[in-house]
Amino acid sequence: MKLLRPLTVMLALLTSAAFAADSPFYVGTYTKTGGSKGIYRYLLDSESGKITAGELAAEAKNPSFLAIHPGGKLLYAATEGATGEAAAYAIAADGTLKFLNKQSAKGNGTCHIVVDPTGQNVLVANYGSGTVAVLPIQPDGGLGEASSFHQHTGSSADPARQKGPHAHSIYVDPAAKFVYSCDLGTDRIDGYKFDAAKGTITLDETATGKVPPGSGPRHLALHPKQDTAYVINEMLSTVTGFRRDPATGALTAIDSVSTLPPAFTGKGNSTAEIFIHPNGKFLYGSNRGHDSIAVFAISSDGQLALVEHAPAAVKVPRSFALDPTGQWLLTAGQDSNDIAVLKVDPATGKLTATAHRVEVGAPVCIMFVPR
Repeated sequence: MKLLRPLTVMLALLTSAAFAADSPFYVGTYTKTGGSKGIYRYLLDSESGKITAGELAAEAKNPSFLAIHPGGKLLYAATEGATGEAAAYAIAADGTLKFLNKQSAKGNGTCHIVVDPTGQNVLVANYGSGTVAVLPIQPDGGLGEASSFHQHTGSSADPARQKGPHAHSIYVDPAAKFVYSCDLGTDRIDGYKFDAAKGTITLDETATGKVPPGSGPRHLALHPKQDTAYVINEMLSTVTGFRRDPATGALTAIDSVSTLPPAFTGKGNSTAEIFIHPNGKFLYGSNRGHDSIAVFAISSDGQLALVEHAPAAVKVPRSFALDPTGQWLLTAGQDSNDIAVLKVDPATGKLTATAHRVEVGAPVCIMFVPR
């Protein structure tokens, strides 16, 4: 046993050092407001929760949403505007970004971007035109012209906001077999069969889900350990849960729950981001207006039970992110021009405010570099 003790101590020290290491993350911003100039880079101390090393990583116009390649060496940004584009960057050793190229997103109001799990394609959603597209990643990390494209169609209950399609986000399942796009204008989660090698998506009604009329689906979270998915609905301030068949991609609605306290009327509130804790036990969703993070416990059958409404510690939490260790939740205040750090209790899911924050103009997206 004495021979094992030095090895045990060494492993413990290595594990501790790994979790204490700084976690780099990038922030996408609106440059038209808040005085920001593009994409920013920071470091989060995983032990203390302190944010350091703030710097402009790349100048860009409205690089609102970001995605990082699974290899951690490439970053892609959605550029919102009348002509939607996706931009490609190489991540240098010092964390700065080297511009590679930009490519048409096949629509306007490009608001969401992801890299598929195989690392072969970037997928984009265009809010203004209600379109989605696949852009193949070239050998140098740059983006090629769209290899696949789809125009959403339809409308829904709210004549002011749902006269036509508004693709608000796009996601690829872990097996890279299906793609899901939340469309605020049609109250649908459009499902597609996905061929990563060819870079193509094919609309599949079997894999398409629906939320109650007037909900306005915005973002989605796929559960890491069970066959469920959750959609946060911007207009009704709700989360709709689905059971998901990984073989067919089918989405079957479980239930919808409010993200707001009963005493809050809901006027002036809209939801934004949604994530599931790495341990799979808790779901988090942001309220803009109530300026809170709704925390839910996830049962073994996929049902949600409210844990708390934690203050977001920022104004208009447009986005938030959980760090790779699951110990910290960072909220992006679009209107308060800052990012705040909340401590996560992995046993209860509850959030506690900290004194750690950093100023950044109109933050829209927080994206950690994968470990």
